[in-house]
Amino acid sequence: MSNVEGFVEAGYEQVREVFQGLVDEGRETGAGVSVWRGGREVVRLSGGWADAGRQRPWWDDTLVMPYSLSKTFVTLAALVAVRDGAIALDEPVARHWRAYGARGKDRTTLRQILVHRAGQPRFPAEAAGLDLLDDAGLRAALEKAAPEYPPGEGLGEHALTYGHLVDGVLRAAADTTLGELFDGVVRPALRLDAWFGVPEAELGRVAELEYAHPDWPERLHAAPWLRIPDGALDTGRVNANDFRRAVFGAVNLHTTATAMARFFAELTDEAGPVRELLGQELHAELLASQVTGFDEVFGTRLTWTLGLIRDRGKIAKGGIGGSAAWWSLRHGHGCAYLTRRLDDHARAAAVAAALGDDLSVVGED
Repeated sequence: MSNVEGFVEAGYEQVREVFQGLVDEGRETGAGVSVWRGGREVVRLSGGWADAGRQRPWWDDTLVMPYSLSKTFVTLAALVAVRDGAIALDEPVARHWRAYGARGKDRTTLRQILVHRAGQPRFPAEAAGLDLLDDAGLRAALEKAAPEYPPGEGLGEHALTYGHLVDGVLRAAADTTLGELFDGVVRPALRLDAWFGVPEAELGRVAELEYAHPDWPERLHAAPWLRIPDGALDTGRVNANDFRRAVFGAVNLHTTATAMARFFAELTDEAGPVRELLGQELHAELLASQVTGFDEVFGTRLTWTLGLIRDRGKIAKGGIGGSAAWWSLRHGHGCAYLTRRLDDHARAAAVAAALGDDLSVVGED
């Protein structure tokens, strides 16, 4: 049997069985699972390896990039700026970020950005030659581009653009950056083992991403929205330390399963750290259903809150590759499945099913 370490409390044995099976069958080569309930961790499992060479076991403190799960924490940084009065949710962002108002974007609001209705689900073709880490160039490309549909009318997850859009707003309205606001306010307030820009001292904990199949990027429904700039799906690029140490808000938070499960377990708590960070009104805005419709990037109908997906059973967010985290509205637990093996969400869905949860529609496969 392959290496699976950790614990499950009584009543959660099936989670271990499912996860052990995924590792034994080779469907999982490196992942962590965590479940929190009633203020404590009731499941913590680690399986497989943190590196492609199978030399570093996956430990419970292994950091991994979960792609779009990262967007949840971009949202929180934006809402802190709203809390502090730097900008309002329904205020046109061009009042602050004047260059952004070009070509039909003059009335785009922060709310429209956060609920993926700003009409910029991808970087424009003019950005194709830019480096993945050219922050200023990519923001400028968004400023100059016309939206793909009138802001507020269509729906499509801002797959790679989300962090750059919010970062542009924060720079203009709050005189700070996404990285600074997350690191200085959000991360300490929520006690998160999570990083935009992994510090040098923490790089040894980071897992290497790898494809489950050589053509994995081409299999994605969302592939057309992820091609510009080049490199976001290239494991050689995203496994490099310069990318890990940078801030690419839409995708490159690095975190642990335990941190994400605890965050989601505390997400709706009226006495919890998210409510304390945002205040009652913005906490309610964060969790409330904002828009329901066909999301062209996901290729399905879904409901967005401010940055999260919500249905009758859960509040969740996932990312391409198979990582996902959620709060179960039905069962009252927070869960996370974080993986380095880039495939679909079937593995996380199997763990969710063992908990009685339905993990439909969490990532852009």
